[in-house]
Amino acid sequence: MAAILNQEPQKGLTFQDVWAALMETRERQQETDRMVQATARQMDLTDRQMKETDKKLDRLCEQMGGLHNSFGELAEHLVAPGIVERFNEIGFTFDEVSTHGKRIYDEKGKVKTEIDLLLENTEFIVAVEIKSKPAIKHIEHHINRLKILREHRNKHRDKRKVLGAIAGAVFLPEVKKEVLDAGLYVIEQSGDTMQIDVPEGFIPKVW
Repeated sequence: MAAILNQEPQKGLTFQDVWAALMETRERQQETDRMVQATARQMDLTDRQMKETDKKLDRLCEQMGGLHNSFGELAEHLVAPGIVERFNEIGFTFDEVSTHGKRIYDEKGKVKTEIDLLLENTEFIVAVEIKSKPAIKHIEHHINRLKILREHRNKHRDKRKVLGAIAGAVFLPEVKKEVLDAGLYVIEQSGDTMQIDVPEGFIPKVW
């Protein structure tokens, strides 16, 4: 009993303790509110940015569509004029030229490849890839295109020889060398027309 009487009574919560706890809770709530508001502002900003990006993409798609539509015109008005004559000057006699692109489809009707410019006669087919500034990567892409063309012609029992060419307004020397080394003709802009660069010893590859 004496030990129990000697124990000090536990202190209860004072007004100051309760007030301090309330203030701490209030500050935390205010900080949470600020974070929520900041997140809401960021989400609103992100939403506006996404809408603006969508608008830019829409404009880009429209521009790309226009570019795609005008690409046939580029082939027709810049590369095609005189191209038959240029090839005839080096020994060909082409009587047919497709300037609006030639698509090759698979069995399911899906486009396997598309050729920008196609020249044909009874013995040869020349597939021309047109680039404003040809690059090394375009060589392999065009070779794959020529392989597809070859397979397509085989299925139709067309045994004509398939040749390739890359046309461009600006040819870097190293790119031109790679194109020629791959057995492809180089067609480059010369003034208001195009010319075929056939260096001595060049042998075109046949597919």
